[in-house]
Amino acid sequence: MKIINLALAATAFLALTTACTSSHDTADNTVVEQTEQKDTPPIDEKARALYDKCSNLNDSDACFDLGYAYDHGEGVKQDYSMAATYFEKACSLGEGAGCFNTGIYYEYGRGVRQDYGVSATYYEKACSLDDSSGCYNLGVLYYRGEGVRQDYQLANHYYQKACDMNNRSGCYNLGVTYDKGEGVKQDHHLANKYYQKACDMNISSACFNLGLSSENGEGVKKDFKQANKYYQKACELNDGAGCLNLGVSYGDGRGVKKDYQQANQYYQKACNLNNGIGCKNLGNYYRAGKGVKQDYHKANQYFKKACDLDDGAGCSDLGYSYSFGQGAKQDYQQALYYYQKSCDLKEGMGCDNVGVLYNNGQGVRQNINTAKWYYGKACDFGYQKGCDNYRKLNERGY
Repeated sequence: MKIINLALAATAFLALTTACTSSHDTADNTVVEQTEQKDTPPIDEKARALYDKCSNLNDSDACFDLGYAYDHGEGVKQDYSMAATYFEKACSLGEGAGCFNTGIYYEYGRGVRQDYGVSATYYEKACSLDDSSGCYNLGVLYYRGEGVRQDYQLANHYYQKACDMNNRSGCYNLGVTYDKGEGVKQDHHLANKYYQKACDMNISSACFNLGLSSENGEGVKKDFKQANKYYQKACELNDGAGCLNLGVSYGDGRGVKKDYQQANQYYQKACNLNNGIGCKNLGNYYRAGKGVKQDYHKANQYFKKACDLDDGAGCSDLGYSYSFGQGAKQDYQQALYYYQKSCDLKEGMGCDNVGVLYNNGQGVRQNINTAKWYYGKACDFGYQKGCDNYRKLNERGY
């Protein structure tokens, strides 16, 4: 079955952070206008003490903590504009976490005007002040080309700096770029090295990708047992794709003894984690009675959830149930609805089944030309039966 590769993670987050090495002088050095500071003092005693230390003693830690207080509404009324003011002041006093959080505020427009270029400047400064998250987020901006010219090599430079400081997202993204060969020569062995470091720091997608590498023999010897160990860890970290692939291994006997009940347990967890293929596979097991008591009604519940999660095969399976009255009253119009959704999701089987309904006039007025069009679309999506049906109509002169 098809395995899903996870996309590159690139999520900024607000946190108190530390660490990094020297600055790489490539940031947009835009002059940043300081947010106007308000005269209203903080309310509670702790916040007032921070205010005094920040304003009178230029204490960078106190300025940062005051920014955090305004961000969370702790001891003061929540005010993102004031938070940005104090994070900026902390940054100007050499506090890396203050620079990082100021970058977050400009990236997302919290209390200040959104500006990716200014955000990049603050991430650059944070990175130069040993803040690993600043290095990582600057890498993300270079990867996306937001506020700076897109540059995969510079993105990797900052991911590397972040990873060297044990920033797990930096290590994961570095693994992805080596896997894809973006800004670097493609190197699965190096990709696995960075995935391993990220996996050791509990990035579930890194563990999953290590499983794929072991399964496919990319950068390592092909080894299903090793792949399953990584899928197991990914699943334990609530990665739906890891649970799905572990279910496939138990269902097919890949590196483990074939066990349909175990397969169902992992498909169930994958489905609970909103993995559409996991829901669809669980539905197929209930339809066939594999490892569970056969139950068409329950099968359809899982097909419905898979379809709602935009799994095209799940939509097609649910359409089949309505076509043949399995666990539901036979209803060709409902079948057509789910087959059409499946086809819209580029599932060849769904397109072929829409063609069958038009060919037979089931739930729709019979139209052989429309049927042929859907068969052709199914063929375009790689579904052989669609190709065969298209050829048969061609031979009949349609």
